[in-house]
Amino acid sequence: MSSFKQQLTELLLKKKLLTPSQLKEAINSQKKEGGKLSQILVNKGYVKQEELLAALSDILNIPPLDLSKIKLNPALFNKDIPPKMVEQYHFIPISKIGRTLTVATDDPLNIFVLDDLKIATNCELKTVITTSTQLSEAIKKYCQQSSEESLEEIAQDIEELKLELVKKKEEKVNLQELEKLAYETPIIRIINLLISEGVRNRASDLLVEPLEKETRVRYRIDGVLRESKRFPKAMHNALISRIKVLSNLDIAEMRLPQDGRFKAKVENQEVDFRVSVIPSGIGEKVALRILDKTTLTLDLDKLGFDPQNLRRLKDAVRRPHGMILICGPTGTGKTTTLYSILKYIDSPEKNIVTVEDPVEYQLPGINQVTYRQDIGLTFSRALRSILRQDPDVIMIGEIRDYETLDIAVKAALTGHLVLSTLHTTTASEAITRMLDMGIEPFLISSSVIGVGAQRLVRKVCERCREKYSTSEGVFYRGKGCPNCENTGYKGRVGIMEFLLLTPKIKELIANKGLEEEIRKEAIKSGMLSLREEGLKKAREGITTLEEVIRVTAE
Repeated sequence: MSSFKQQLTELLLKKKLLTPSQLKEAINSQKKEGGKLSQILVNKGYVKQEELLAALSDILNIPPLDLSKIKLNPALFNKDIPPKMVEQYHFIPISKIGRTLTVATDDPLNIFVLDDLKIATNCELKTVITTSTQLSEAIKKYCQQSSEESLEEIAQDIEELKLELVKKKEEKVNLQELEKLAYETPIIRIINLLISEGVRNRASDLLVEPLEKETRVRYRIDGVLRESKRFPKAMHNALISRIKVLSNLDIAEMRLPQDGRFKAKVENQEVDFRVSVIPSGIGEKVALRILDKTTLTLDLDKLGFDPQNLRRLKDAVRRPHGMILICGPTGTGKTTTLYSILKYIDSPEKNIVTVEDPVEYQLPGINQVTYRQDIGLTFSRALRSILRQDPDVIMIGEIRDYETLDIAVKAALTGHLVLSTLHTTTASEAITRMLDMGIEPFLISSSVIGVGAQRLVRKVCERCREKYSTSEGVFYRGKGCPNCENTGYKGRVGIMEFLLLTPKIKELIANKGLEEEIRKEAIKSGMLSLREEGLKKAREGITTLEEVIRVTAE
């Protein structure tokens, strides 16, 4: 009797869904890299998942199931089948009638998993087969809904305790009661679940905000804020206090802003969190910046910049000395670009030192200094000390004042490569900003190599992407699907304009030319503007026309 593998390949060949040469290539890949042959066929694009599903169903006599048409109800299984089990064994519970449990799987031949499920659930198992993609999406949705159910139950339990933490203005908050609540299990569970959900959904920020009668939780995902949950206002101070405890902040201080940070292990990975607490008229607001190293790409070639601008940037950073500035609003990936540049130019022969506010990620082999205003360690003071450390490359987290800029310019003129950021919207605006800050035109011309301005645009979801035509050409958009949570977007990519100081631009700077004049000359000399690079990505199907217009100025 032929093996299952032989039966599957023979059926695919018989139905002309697979060619002999493709099968041979897939088998060779399996020998070299391992893995299941069926998944290799799908990954290489030889067979569609739906075709493979039909073939598996035919051979195994197991009914197929389209999970996208099934409404899951985690409440039926939470007690017997927790989300961790669903993720670990990679299955989804469909229904339970008496002691018979029906589950969907993409690997019905894995008898070890099925035996474990029988023992864990004390049920007889009935299996249906589905595609790997549909199963992964269903598991993600199942676990997310389970978390939401848990949060609602916890919130209800806390409400039933009738904890009234919001006092009248003339009354003092009971700090002992507040500290006790911050260590109570329900509050700890809520904060843990909120943090886990933020990491799982690739959020860059988590906001816990006071409203008049509720507490609102929002996540910033792919640069856009999305509301997640609301809790009773009675829980607000306890939630804020728990975050303060994690960050080693003073829970008794409710009148002044506080900043802190903590590290936590979330889903088997270490994640750093930067915490900012500010007071308002109706309670304290907390913002958590989520710094997940597993999602960090420190490779210039993988940031998404157009080859033309990337080539200009690489040529600039290979210079032995001078200044390079990266500009853009907050949250546009400037620090990631600077870190990627440092990694690109790093070598044992170079002494690289940074001063940052704060150090977001530790870079191996690079000396990183943290800005500390509270003890007088400002950018300018740190920079003076760094210059006595014989550096080859200096990275300044941000230039905020004339003193820091003046030292940076002088460092660039005396044989150092200086990298930094300015909060300007365009590359040409950075030049005029330096002039406005009081730097002499000839010093700018002599020290600055180039200026980059960048943005992050959301990528079109690859699973629901569709073409459409306009008078300007063919573009793409996402219809919305479970993979992108019906937004039409998944992930972000960088766009940049990079201005090199040509002799003509230096002449304009010497004459204190207007920003528009500098910009026109930069484009004339080969600079691809933010809008132009964005439109190229829109035509290539990487992003949408609407997204480019949203993030780039005219």
